[in-house]
Amino acid sequence: MDKESLAAVASAIVASGKGILAADESTPTMGKRLALIDQENTEVNRRDFRQALFDTESMEHFISGVILFEETLEQKSEEGIRLSKILESKGVYPGIKVDKGAHPMDSSSSEKITKGLDGLYERCVDFYKLGARFAKWRAVITIGEGIPTDECIQANASALAKYAKICQDANLVPIVEPEVLMDGNHTIEICYEVSEKTLRTTFNELEKEGVYLPGILLKPNMVISGKECSVQADMNKVAQMTVKCLMASVPEEVPGIVFLSGGQSETEATEHLNAMNAMGEYPWKLSFSYGRALQQSALHSWGGNNANLATTYAVFYHRAEMNSKACHGEYSPELEI
Repeated sequence: MDKESLAAVASAIVASGKGILAADESTPTMGKRLALIDQENTEVNRRDFRQALFDTESMEHFISGVILFEETLEQKSEEGIRLSKILESKGVYPGIKVDKGAHPMDSSSSEKITKGLDGLYERCVDFYKLGARFAKWRAVITIGEGIPTDECIQANASALAKYAKICQDANLVPIVEPEVLMDGNHTIEICYEVSEKTLRTTFNELEKEGVYLPGILLKPNMVISGKECSVQADMNKVAQMTVKCLMASVPEEVPGIVFLSGGQSETEATEHLNAMNAMGEYPWKLSFSYGRALQQSALHSWGGNNANLATTYAVFYHRAEMNSKACHGEYSPELEI
């Protein structure tokens, strides 16, 4: 483990005003995205859309890293250039999703445990050789009747910690992603309680495994009302409760927190991030690692037709710039086009 290198990459990813594009959708998930624009889920369509994002001129002013799906790490453009090389040429770090998805738990079928530890070290070594410099593993925690159980939180935290240690041993910066899902009718207070417990348990496990905290990034959910909750907390309450939760559970050595958007709209995700950064300074950088909240408008602009690339570039650039401003607490809805 090269601690100096891990810390340098983690810090560079959350450099002032920069964040991560999550373009690591699995092939079935990418199929759902393409279906929204009436396009087939082909390798060419998946490649062309992702390449449109990566080719956007000056996107590197706002995007420091891109999480890739395995297919994309080795995929080549029509001109024969590896997509990851396009990113590297802009000074953007390629990252890689390494988990094998969330599967129902044997002891609690309504809850999930993320798998993928088998052979992970060897895969990480290979991914590093292919240019990846960071990795991602997502655990999902569902709120519902009698759940999450302590067992589910503990099992996912333990797997996240083992994954993080394996990544660091292979010199990849691990993004630790314990996501408390928005699905459900729970209040923001319940989301807070579950999120804090999940984060505390995760950091206990990271410590047990000997994970080097200056060489990781945390990718949590925001503390937010359940999608079906009749009373939706406003932007300021989300910002205040999320920051309170992080202050109570995230050690200061962690260089950055890159939020997931988790089903929020593009502008909601930007507004919430902005509200937190406008509240003050923190021990860690507060940034973004958004998928849909960076891509949705660009996907519709592209529409499966490379004749629309100029508009696609402009739309993606704008969204990335808005989130960069939110990292400084300088975003306002008036800036939207």
